[in-house]
Amino acid sequence: MKPNSMSVLEMKAQLLDELMLARTRTEQLINSLSDTQLDVPYHPGVNPPLWEMGHSAFFYEVFVFKLLDGSESYNPAMDDLWDSFHVQHRDRWRRDLFPGREETLAYFHTVYDRVAERIRRCELSDQELYLYRYAIFHQNMHIESLIWCRQTVGYPAPADFVGDRPAPGEAVAGDVEVPAGRWVIGMPGASEAFAGEDFAFDAEKPRFEVQLPGFAISRALVTNREFLAFVEDDGYQRPELWSFGGQQWLELASGHPVYWRCQEGQWQVRLFDRWLPLNPDAPVTHVSYWEAEAWCRWAGRRLPTEYEWEAAALGNRPCEVFRRFPWGNDSPDASRVDMNGRSMAQNPVFDYPAGESPFGCRQMLGSVWEWTSDQFLPYDGFKVDMYPFMSTLQFGDHKVTRGGSCATTSSLIRGTYRQAYLPQRNDVFTGFRTCALS
Repeated sequence: MKPNSMSVLEMKAQLLDELMLARTRTEQLINSLSDTQLDVPYHPGVNPPLWEMGHSAFFYEVFVFKLLDGSESYNPAMDDLWDSFHVQHRDRWRRDLFPGREETLAYFHTVYDRVAERIRRCELSDQELYLYRYAIFHQNMHIESLIWCRQTVGYPAPADFVGDRPAPGEAVAGDVEVPAGRWVIGMPGASEAFAGEDFAFDAEKPRFEVQLPGFAISRALVTNREFLAFVEDDGYQRPELWSFGGQQWLELASGHPVYWRCQEGQWQVRLFDRWLPLNPDAPVTHVSYWEAEAWCRWAGRRLPTEYEWEAAALGNRPCEVFRRFPWGNDSPDASRVDMNGRSMAQNPVFDYPAGESPFGCRQMLGSVWEWTSDQFLPYDGFKVDMYPFMSTLQFGDHKVTRGGSCATTSSLIRGTYRQAYLPQRNDVFTGFRTCALS
């Protein structure tokens, strides 16, 4: 079997649980919408919900059944339409090309029943475990995009949203000092546990060491209160605060974060289909890279590099036990991370003290994807994964974000996970923390 303390039966049970959870969450996100709501208006940052569902099922067909069994597709005529690299983004809205709810659900359930049966029936090699996990994790990425689709178009919150405050903390402020030294970054490029505890996407590999000078990074994310001060100081009207790219983006901006509004002198934020009073202690959310960069210039700060971010989040040194999470290697839960669509970044930035990093930084996982100053590029020694488009299409013109968000699934959350977004994106759950200038 694999280098893992779990037995084959235990591993299969875990896979079936993860598959069922992804299946149930996806179905709920679809079936809680009316037929009219399923026809979302076109937006470059989202996909039609039914296409997301069909695409997720198609991924299992390609990377489980075709790769392992050489099986024919459920409907070969649909293969190019469910494949994100064969169908143009705008064409995903064409109702004449795609089946409706009932047909898509039938396809979805047929595929998931077959996957579950294959897990129960077949041997579980390392390759099979890796492919199952990859496909399930891919689906969880689309669960996150289904959640931000609801936010983008102003639909009701998904069922996972509780809106509670599960892990209150005492206020923290200021910076922590991360000393100069050598730090370990990323996941192993080759490991006997590649399908188990060392599972990672290609952009996180191969692991390497980097020498960094000392730096000071904020303990907490930038809050709504701090960003509001920038707005009220005419930050959006001061071109000297914006880079050339930022000034171009600014021509289409509204003078404040995209989901804010001021009503009778009171600032509000839209969360799904509801307008709420702006929580001053919650992290500013749905800001573009350009907005984060301009705020830093206004505040006399800077964004961290992604290596600084990972060193501050995990504190991994050569010849020490490698931490995948700020607190160690225990799995994340609701006492440590705002994730799984539960609280949606509405709690104070000083909450979740049990998830604090070795240096004392809060919420470095979950809450918001954190902008860094780096372009999204491969690590030295990069090798394309079994899914060649997970990262390669984003190299060069996207910015690196780190840490996951409130909408990220717990199985995806880890300190090495890199995500790439174009700098103008503000529909995703993005925010930022900052470093002191040298």
